[in-house]
Amino acid sequence: MVRLDRLSKSFGAQQAVDALSFEIPAGQIVGFLGPNGAGKTTTLKMLTGMLEPTSGTASICGFDLKTDPIEVKRHVGFVPESGAVFESLTGLEYLEMVASLYGIPQQAARDRIRQFIAFFDLSFETLTEKLLGAYSKGMRRKVVITAALLHNPPVVFFDEPLDGLDANAAVGFKTLIQTLAREGKTIVYSSHILDVVERVCHRVLIIDKGKLLLDGKPDELVAAHNAGTLEGLFTQLTGGGGIERRAEDFARTFRP
Repeated sequence: MVRLDRLSKSFGAQQAVDALSFEIPAGQIVGFLGPNGAGKTTTLKMLTGMLEPTSGTASICGFDLKTDPIEVKRHVGFVPESGAVFESLTGLEYLEMVASLYGIPQQAARDRIRQFIAFFDLSFETLTEKLLGAYSKGMRRKVVITAALLHNPPVVFFDEPLDGLDANAAVGFKTLIQTLAREGKTIVYSSHILDVVERVCHRVLIIDKGKLLLDGKPDELVAAHNAGTLEGLFTQLTGGGGIERRAEDFARTFRP
């Protein structure tokens, strides 16, 4: 469903993504991990057609990123980290605009939107009477997730999807992606909340400085590196060793 072959992206002299190669089958939830600046978001933007690769190739559902960019976009849903929306539109106007871009008939779109807002505990009045600029961060996130799933894509990319969601919505979201995977959808989940990744992802890819460091099942990788937890493995691989001690030392500088 997702295939990368030495996919790379540079910005001038900076190599943001460096020859990434991996494949993801249908029905798998993959945690895409790395420290800030590792190249995660740049990779996701390439895979959704928002950025053009410098070199290498990639395909989504068999459609080449470079030669079939429109087909790629038809087959993916994307929840960006920014959660950006058109703030001068109501929630309903925004979602209906997204539905029309994917050619979803108006009544079918309304029916799907009602199902999603019921799931996310949003009222139809909120969607119709408030502009998105007046929504809370969590409410915007729910609208953006809805927009990404409206056209029922077989591949979905999530970049920090829990950011802004309350505890109940976060629990519902985790159950949602697990159910989508069981129905055959491919989920790529980029997040810094590693305990959630460890619980819901079938597999993790850890990158740093644009390069792939590890690829495997979370429990097997943790056991192989004697790391205790996925968080421990992540800090071990990405130079975070001793961070707790450094934090304690730094906190002591505030003593009177």
